Amino acid sequence: MSKGRRLAGAIAAAATPLRDGGSRLDEEAFGPYADYLVGAGLDGVLAFGTNGEAVLLSVDERRRGLEVWLEAVGGRALVAAHCGAQTTADTVALAAHARDAGADAVAVIGPPYFKLDARAQRAHLLAAAEACAPLPFYVYEFAATAGYAFDPSMLSRLREEAGNVTGMKVSDAPWEAFERYLLDGFDVFVGPESLIHRGREAGAVGAVSALASAFPVEVAEVVRRPTEAGAARLAELRDRVESFPRHAALKRVVGRRGVPLRPDVRPPLRDLDSDERRALEGWLETELGSAVA
Repeated sequence: MSKGRRLAGAIAAAATPLRDGGSRLDEEAFGPYADYLVGAGLDGVLAFGTNGEAVLLSVDERRRGLEVWLEAVGGRALVAAHCGAQTTADTVALAAHARDAGADAVAVIGPPYFKLDARAQRAHLLAAAEACAPLPFYVYEFAATAGYAFDPSMLSRLREEAGNVTGMKVSDAPWEAFERYLLDGFDVFVGPESLIHRGREAGAVGAVSALASAFPVEVAEVVRRPTEAGAARLAELRDRVESFPRHAALKRVVGRRGVPLRPDVRPPLRDLDSDERRALEGWLETELGSAVA
């Protein structure tokens, strides 16, 4: 059973290696992919977040996948498990498993579809935090994905009720939506790459970035030496990736960099079509050049 470690620095919201049309985990790819991320100097990996296709995978797949991630990283970097699921029961089961499997921390997003009020939000998050205690627990705020925002006053009360509530990953944008979660006593991580410099200036302890799953060196540089120009460059990269089916595009970038990560994604997500593949390859060759060699 893990007691966990507080997160800080540059953390990749990692892609999940899949195969056979996205129907199952590609366990052989976790090791080389972990080597790529750790070798780039990242401080940690968030397993099975939004970028990891979490809500499309079964509880058993996520349990097994976390165990494979932990083995692949081998203590060289932090491993946080995103345990958010559609039901509180599944979230609690994943959080307890993360603690028992040896994860360093747990993060939980609000269950999508039903717009939970503050009482329901609190009950869900409190159950998850208690299930993984004493691991550090991070609230994952992403209103565009969950369909609602967490109530800041509820979060402050939650921290008083559960001693392992440590911080938040905030993926809301623009800045006005992000800054309301710079709460006293919370270690805050920036989700939108375009806001890394402002978040760090305001006291954020790091970033949890989907872009870092394929561009780890570039993201780590901005997290450690945050500048407006650096964040703008990351925003340009993110916008270009988002012009394609994002999950498959990021996996293809990783593959282009020599890592045996397949572009397979879990349906209803899809791979790039032939025109999109040519456009992505052309972009990588002309705009990034040797950075992807």
